[in-house]
Amino acid sequence: MIRRRTVWTMLGLVIVLSLATFAAEQWVVPVTAGETAVWFFNNTTGSPVTGLQIEFDQEVTIVNKIEVGGLVTPLGGTTGNTFILAGELVKYGSIQLDWQPANAVPTFAMWLSGEKAVGTPYFTTIGKLGYLFGQGIVHLRETDPAALAAAFDQFFLDNAEYLAGLSESLGMSLADSLMPIIMASPAEGIENFFNTIVGMLGVTTLEGVLQGGIDFSALFAALGL
Repeated sequence: MIRRRTVWTMLGLVIVLSLATFAAEQWVVPVTAGETAVWFFNNTTGSPVTGLQIEFDQEVTIVNKIEVGGLVTPLGGTTGNTFILAGELVKYGSIQLDWQPANAVPTFAMWLSGEKAVGTPYFTTIGKLGYLFGQGIVHLRETDPAALAAAFDQFFLDNAEYLAGLSESLGMSLADSLMPIIMASPAEGIENFFNTIVGMLGVTTLEGVLQGGIDFSALFAALGL
């Protein structure tokens, strides 16, 4: 057990040093280890963090945890679908998490600083993208409404031809329908509207949304996605 822990600790150090040297963008690194999933979560936010929120596609049990550059503790136990690991982790620090069953995968992960989310979120589902849109839009609406309006202006400009056809098929102007919701609805309302539009497009996977006919780059940039 000590030998195994030493090997994984050294691997974690290699990953952390690589991040510090090359400023890698990829902060979630999965590793295959037989019947146990072993993933590294690397703090590439550019500053220390105080926790990690992580959600899975099914219930898991965390069977091992190794930190490089800090110490975090799962709040609420080590079995479940959703975890918050609270504590401290330095800039470019790393958390190794091992869990079972091995086929379980994270659907969402986010670094925390206090109660605030920091850095770029990791997500793998349409539902989570809708959630992040709702939360991010409300936050930007409250902190920098001009930036939000500019991002949507660019979004509609980037997708003018595609959205014109979609508006015609829906029998309504998407811009005229969308902006009152964006500027007034709570996060849940924006999330529901996003999911409705995606459903109308017939898209069933996150890849389909990201690689489809709509260019979300202006909104992603404004919302930090």
